[in-house]
Amino acid sequence: MESLEELSEDEAPKEHQVSSTLPWKLNTKEIRATKTHNYFTQTKRTENILVQVAFSVGLSSIWRFPYLCHRNGGGSFILMHFFMLLLFGIPLLYMEMIMGKWLRVDNIRVWKQLTPWLGGIGYASILVCIMVSLYNSIITTWSLSYLGNSFHHPLPWDQCTLVKNITVSDLSCLGTVSHQYFWYHTTLSASNHIEEGVKALVLNLSLGIFAVWFLVFLIMMTGLKMSTQMLVFSVFLPYILLLCFLIRGLFLEGVTTSLRRMVTTELSAWASLDLWRQAGGHVLYSLGLGMGTIILFSCKAGGDNYVQVASLVALVNLVTSLLATSVIFIVLGFWTTTSGHACVEQSVSKLMKLIDKGVLPQDAKPPEDILLLPTMDYLDWINNLPGYLQHQVIHFSPSCSIKAQKEKFMEGPGLAFAAFSQVVSLFPGASFWAILFFIALLIIGLNNLINILEGIVFPLQNSISVFKNYPRMLSAIICLGGFLGSLVFTSQAGSYVMSLFDDHLVPLTLVVIVAFQNMALTWIYGARRLREEMFRELGRPLWPFCTFLWCYVTMPGLLALLTICLMHLYQGAHLYYTAWNSSGSQEVKQPYLHRTLGWVTFFSTLTLLPIPVHPFHHWWSLQDYTAPGSFEKLLSKKTTFVSPKPLKWPKQHSVKSSFTPQDRNRETSSRELSLSTRGWNQDSQWLSPISSRSESSSWFSLPLPASLTSALSTRSVSTPASRRVTPASTTIDNTQQGQEDHEKNPHKKSVQ
Repeated sequence: MESLEELSEDEAPKEHQVSSTLPWKLNTKEIRATKTHNYFTQTKRTENILVQVAFSVGLSSIWRFPYLCHRNGGGSFILMHFFMLLLFGIPLLYMEMIMGKWLRVDNIRVWKQLTPWLGGIGYASILVCIMVSLYNSIITTWSLSYLGNSFHHPLPWDQCTLVKNITVSDLSCLGTVSHQYFWYHTTLSASNHIEEGVKALVLNLSLGIFAVWFLVFLIMMTGLKMSTQMLVFSVFLPYILLLCFLIRGLFLEGVTTSLRRMVTTELSAWASLDLWRQAGGHVLYSLGLGMGTIILFSCKAGGDNYVQVASLVALVNLVTSLLATSVIFIVLGFWTTTSGHACVEQSVSKLMKLIDKGVLPQDAKPPEDILLLPTMDYLDWINNLPGYLQHQVIHFSPSCSIKAQKEKFMEGPGLAFAAFSQVVSLFPGASFWAILFFIALLIIGLNNLINILEGIVFPLQNSISVFKNYPRMLSAIICLGGFLGSLVFTSQAGSYVMSLFDDHLVPLTLVVIVAFQNMALTWIYGARRLREEMFRELGRPLWPFCTFLWCYVTMPGLLALLTICLMHLYQGAHLYYTAWNSSGSQEVKQPYLHRTLGWVTFFSTLTLLPIPVHPFHHWWSLQDYTAPGSFEKLLSKKTTFVSPKPLKWPKQHSVKSSFTPQDRNRETSSRELSLSTRGWNQDSQWLSPISSRSESSSWFSLPLPASLTSALSTRSVSTPASRRVTPASTTIDNTQQGQEDHEKNPHKKSVQ
């Protein structure tokens, strides 16, 4: 017996020998066909990379990463995220890409074929995609709302909002920056608690989310797809804008302090389990792991160098996150530096200029010693002015905070929108920059939403015959249900509900699903067996370091991360969300009620329910085929599907000079046929998927403990030299040629 390494070494000179015997005279049609095939393959591979990069560079990098980084201390979170991206993100991303490339089926059927008893993983991924699409639609709606306000001049968030019947409570606009005030009061109309405003919908958000889902519905019904040029535009436009914002932000006050705080790392923060939980959950969420979208992208893609693709996607994700975070930290430093006494000086100077120009009357002139008094006395002076003067002074006040702000200023999920609205206000022609930036955010949000919905629609169409016959009906049902389910996020407490989904519910379910995926592939199907299968598929072995990480790093790490999530949810004494206190003009931390956390348990259980339910359904369907007899009867019935005869391989004289598209189609069809006929049916299989070219490595995948399974399973360590063949160098003619080859070499033995 020879090892796989020897097999790969011996195969190289054979391929070289084949290439040396290529005919020199090729007609024009063959040359053009080869060039056309290579062009389309490269174009499809490029589009796949751009789609995955665009999905990774989405709202998770520009919106989610910065506020998580700000909440968890800056540099400590960045270092933790980078560490988990290397050890967890890239290997798991590579694993999902390999599965999509290998089996070329959707995220429901891939688990039914690999491990039939864990076929519910695909349905759980569908439910997670539904939840993520619901609250991603409200983030896209926020972008649409800011885009609509960008057409005003001056921009509405640069000044305190004009209100009627000025009262003392309306002075809250001067107690914070106008951009934060605009976010909570104008965009969200936020309530003080999550329990207060769930039933009160905000009109502008409700109309916006209807527009978002209607756009998605039109795109799905018409079948519009982004061209390569549009993909390039959607990927590089945010980079260009973020670089412009970064360059402009470097000239603001407090930039050195804010950037130093961003990169400062405290090793003591690594002792916080909450830091590990949020960093690990964001790695899974930002790369789209556990949602099935990566498997779907990969099964449609060309090329096979997924180590480079996974590394590129992770690198682009990290660079985008750091770039957006740098801009936001600079804005936070600017807000902190210009608050308090500096804001009072700026306000007094602006009022005096307006009085000199005649815009404001002399009665609006502040006291001469106002700068020598505490900052809060300035608010008291404004409060004692007549009503009509209060209205004008508040409206013309600069966008700074009279109250002195600290580093932890604004920790809520709206940090990115408030900070970027501040940056665009600093440019000449601010409305143009605001329109351009929020159009880019809207395109990113719609692109992410459509990609997530593809991970729902495509598998369900293949699994349910009704939707296969009426594909548009499924799109209409999903869009209508998505709109109705998203209305809860348009309420006055909608941002708090969204934080509950984003911070607790989705990360928990993603960790569980990815852990089951890793267990199914490496512990049940077998990492070594996967390497052999992929060697026969790609012609070269997998990256060995990744298989080591799958077995000994990612799986224990995911179990530890799941333990941390459960401990944080059910044993944490301080589970809170960031709410807005309108009377105090500041964000406050409000504790979650037990009934609110009960919804997390309910939805997470509902999402993960297909994983334990599917084995029972699978077992029930098998009762129609298996009698409740002894174990020997069961084993004999299963072993009949493994052919005891030697494997028939074709003669190796049929070697082609190139691997044409027709050969790949025949190979893909034979692989799908072999995968679809392993067992009684596609939904109830006893045998694990074995490639049609690898009958020498046959396993039994019985519903038994691991030790008994390994005792009953038989496999070969390697393949005999006479059977070595790569898909790119040979063509299987028919069964009779394989029989002739076996008769000429009767001394060859097959290992069952």
